[in-house]
Amino acid sequence: MADLQPLRTLRYEPSAVGSLADVIAPPYDVIDAELRAELAARSPYNVVAIDLPPSYEAAAATMADWEQRGVLVREPDPAVWVLRQDYTDPAGADRTRTGVLARVRVDEYGPGRIRPHERTHPGPKEDRLKLTRATKANLSPIFSLFGDDEGAATRAMTQIAAAEPFASADDLDGTVNTLWRSDDENLIAELQMALADAELLIADGHHRYETARVYAEEVGGEGEHRYVLMLLCALSDPGLLVFPTHRLLSGLKDDSAKQLAIREVLMRDFEVEQLSDVAALEPPDGAVAFGYMDSFHKQPYRVTLKDQSIADRALEGMPAPYRRLDTAVLEALVLRGALGMSEDDISHLRGLDYSKNLADAIDAVQTGRADAGFFMRATPVEQVRDVAETGESMPPKSTYFYPKVPTGLVFNPLT
Repeated sequence: MADLQPLRTLRYEPSAVGSLADVIAPPYDVIDAELRAELAARSPYNVVAIDLPPSYEAAAATMADWEQRGVLVREPDPAVWVLRQDYTDPAGADRTRTGVLARVRVDEYGPGRIRPHERTHPGPKEDRLKLTRATKANLSPIFSLFGDDEGAATRAMTQIAAAEPFASADDLDGTVNTLWRSDDENLIAELQMALADAELLIADGHHRYETARVYAEEVGGEGEHRYVLMLLCALSDPGLLVFPTHRLLSGLKDDSAKQLAIREVLMRDFEVEQLSDVAALEPPDGAVAFGYMDSFHKQPYRVTLKDQSIADRALEGMPAPYRRLDTAVLEALVLRGALGMSEDDISHLRGLDYSKNLADAIDAVQTGRADAGFFMRATPVEQVRDVAETGESMPPKSTYFYPKVPTGLVFNPLT
């Protein structure tokens, strides 16, 4: 069951910071040094100062200073926050995704409780744990999905969003983020009842959730630290969108054996179709497939698995939904098979990188920033759920849920 509770919110004070748009930021794991500098230049109070700080001690000192000066305020009364995100999808259609920000009790992964859908890396977990110890707060919400077949949670969120909004902020992607605050005990109770029997699927924030589990056990006993900040969104929400994450390979330029190994496995296990248009590298729906191009010939191809039995043999012992994942088949046949990558290689990005943007991934190969690229299609939400229900976790970066949930809208104090 999902134990949802309202927040005793720590938040920015609008009168102190001016525009909320100037102080929010994307999640830490999509911010590079250039973007961090751009965000920091928008406001001295931009959340990167504490979420991507020069040091963990600096994050704690900055938060204490901001609270003392009224930049951050702690609300005395608990509340939930509805977040509506209005955005334009790649096809040019206007879409809306709605969720509720609340505290959820940290629990072990398992059926009927909370399920992950991707494997995690050790480095980010250690970083987020050190930051949590220093700030004693959840700075960035975990994005989770739940079944709302009866529509009860959606109705409660709609009622909350019928009032005047608390604040609104455009993010760097042009998404309009609108917040409503509610301390209405009846509406909070409706949300609690709607989610009481719900199984939660983590869509984004696996490292942060696993950090919250470690931190809760580390502190021990009962208290605020037993809960973690989440944005909860219904699986049926029409604004739920998943983008692909493309794979970029390095270390092939001076290794003809690896180049040959990739060619052999593609010719052996896949139908290889030469493409005239590089923009067609993302394959259409159907059997397991992905695009491929290397920096040596710059010729784009679409490769489609010849027969599902090939993946079944390569992933023997894994559940059927997992064996039909493009990312899992690529990992088994090419990354682990042809290139001999280990779990440790994949976790520590040795010879492997990712790009969420197709144009950027193509440019990386064409300019030689990467030696080769595999260009993926989006994993449908239904497939994400089917894999999670088996208890297996997908390969890292199998999904990119869009839009991202900004950091800085609300914080969850753990003391």
